[in-house]
Amino acid sequence: MKSYQKELLIYYNPSLSADRKTIAHAKGTGHKVISYEHGKSRSTTTSWKLLLKSLGKHPKDLLNKAHPYYQANIRGKEFNMHGWLNILQNNPDLIRHPIAMKGTKAILCKTPTDIYKIA
Repeated sequence: MKSYQKELLIYYNPSLSADRKTIAHAKGTGHKVISYEHGKSRSTTTSWKLLLKSLGKHPKDLLNKAHPYYQANIRGKEFNMHGWLNILQNNPDLIRHPIAMKGTKAILCKTPTDIYKIA
């Protein structure tokens, strides 16, 4: 994913109300909003590396640890970076918050109004 200063890129889960509200708030900022839905827009491992670097986070920090798939298949296991990137790429519904990127900055939008921290 590449972002410009006047664009907001948002990677979100359209089935979650809070994520849809984040998109609505983003559209109210006056920036061009480019949204990527989980499952419809498959990101590459290179995109994930860029996002993680911009966030300053480890892939595990993005995941919903209460999700049944996480509990059954990931909890208690250790993966190398390639393994974590594959988990993000193949299981985007495990991501617990929308990710917004503007330029080289990225944030996790834990609440819909967090979008204003980057806008």
